[in-house]
Parts: sequence; structure tokens; C-alpha cells
Amino acid sequence: MARRFAAPYQQEPVSGLATWSRNLAIFSVVAVLVSILIVRFGFLEVKPALATFFGALGCAGLSILVGLGAFAAIWQNGTRGMGRILFALLIDAAVLAYPAYLLYQYRKLPRIYDVTTDPIDPPKFEALARLRTGEGTNPAVYAGLYSAEQQRKAYPDIETVDLEASATRAFDITLRLVNRRKWLVIDERAPQPPRNVGRIEAVARTPIMGFREDVSIRVVPDGEDSRVDIRSASRYFDADLGSNASRVTKLIEDLNTAVDNDNSKPARKAPAPAPKAPAKTVKK
Repeated sequence: MARRFAAPYQQEPVSGLATWSRNLAIFSVVAVLVSILIVRFGFLEVKPALATFFGALGCAGLSILVGLGAFAAIWQNGTRGMGRILFALLIDAAVLAYPAYLLYQYRKLPRIYDVTTDPIDPPKFEALARLRTGEGTNPAVYAGLYSAEQQRKAYPDIETVDLEASATRAFDITLRLVNRRKWLVIDERAPQPPRNVGRIEAVARTPIMGFREDVSIRVVPDGEDSRVDIRSASRYFDADLGSNASRVTKLIEDLNTAVDNDNSKPARKAPAPAPKAPAKTVKK
């Protein structure tokens, strides 16, 4: 009896370009995560970390081009790999979406890195000044009148905060808000006679990359009330993409809300003195 040989089921080969597109997309995700960790934990300087980050974005862009080439090849010769292409494009979109938004912000917002409520006499960086002297860092001195003019046009609502609270109470409320935000406080000086000027210097971090942005707050008395000035400046780069203005605006809103809530609380009454026991009469 003749032996029958079953021919194995033949599948179309997987497109090599589709595999490369997927691998490049995965590599771009790993490189982005590594660059974020490098910046947040200070393993390297900012420039090497940014080089890694932009290299990852380049890999994502290359993955898209290779994926388009793979799609054309599959359309022509019928090879498999559409699933890998779609997976790669999904990863590439996730990697490039936020940088694309930042690019839009960069083109839309003014190129400033130093925002303050008082451009004429901004709060100074004193304890933080030594941290702004390295290579590529922005100076500790205020950015100048050009920056003030750009700020006024883009963020006209940022101005000195007038509070119906004493300088000491305003300082305590401000420090509480700073600690709630988990900013790293470098220096704090409560209002002391004779000038009664309070100062807070702290370091904030951007949400994703964790870039350091320095904050200086000044609390001065204004009769029985107080005035608070805030300054927030990026330590690196000539544009902050609106992060400093957003930080100052939110702190102003929280300060006004906290003081209003504090003023609306009923004043605590001093406990009434205990009644004196009647004096004893001694019979003679």
C-alpha cells in the first residue's frame, strides 16, 4: 500500500520590517523610562539624560517609518505582521503624545523661565543661589524687564498677594501649603523684629521628568495685614512651558482660600476662670 505523506501546513513568513518596527517601539519606551529615572534620581547630568530622552523619541519616529514600510511590503507580497505594526504604532503614539503637547506649549507660550509677583523687587534666591551656579544652570538673579513684560502679557493675574492676616500667621499658612506640596524646603525664616520679614526657599519638581524649579517666598507686614510675594524659576532651560506660572497661580489661590477659611473660623473664647470657693469663717 502506498504510503501517504501529509504536507505540513505552510504559513506566510512574518515581515522583518514589522518585527523591527515593534522592537524599535519597545526600545523607545525603555529609553524614555531610563531617561526619566536618570533625571529624577540625579544619576547623570541633565544633558546626557536629555540626549537619552530625545534619542528615545527618535527611535519612536523611526519605528513609525519602518512600520509604514512594513505595511507597504505586506500589502504587496502578503506576508504577515499587521499585528506587530499596530502594536508598534500604539506604543509610538503613547511615547510621542506628551512631547508633542510640550512642543505645542513651547510654540504657544512666552520663552521665559522666571516668574514672580513683584518684577520690580522680586524675592531673592539666597540659600538657593549656590545651586544655580553649575554648567547650564540659569543665574540666581532675576531674568530682567524683558521677562517681566512677557509675563505681564501672558499671565496678567500674577501679582502680589494681599492677605488679611498678620505676617506671622501668613508665614505659617504659607509654610504649611509649601510642606503640603512636598517641596524640599532649603531655608525658612519666620518674621522677626524689627522688620518682621519672613522668607521661604524651596525646590519644586516638574511632574514627569522631575526637573528642579526653585521657589522663593517673601512675607512682609502691611499694617495689621501682610503682603506675600512669590518667585518661581526653572534651574535649567530658557523656557518653562508654563510650569512656573501655574505653580505661582495655584499657590496664590490656595493662600487666599486658606486665609479666608482661617478668618471665617469663630474665635476661640478664653476659658472662664473657675469660681472662687467662698471664704471660710472661723468662729472665735
